[in-house]
Amino acid sequence: MPVERVQTGVRLEKRLLKVLKALAEHKDMTLGDLIEGIVLHAFDGKQAFSPETLAVIAQLKAIYGLDLDASASHRLQDAAED
Repeated sequence: MPVERVQTGVRLEKRLLKVLKALAEHKDMTLGDLIEGIVLHAFDGKQAFSPETLAVIAQLKAIYGLDLDASASHRLQDAAED
């Protein structure tokens, strides 16, 4: 389906981005395509990942030390710069 895409600068938590990039690589897709898919599923109130993919995500979270979950989504703050 033809769409118009735009380049954007989005700031994400560092470990979260590492997991997303690794998952996109695992799925042989671009990071942008992965994010679009996640968002479109979320907008429809649907689960974006199969149980198998969720297991891969759990492994990637452990590899990259990502200990955040959905409960952290509205509590994240930038670390204070010294």
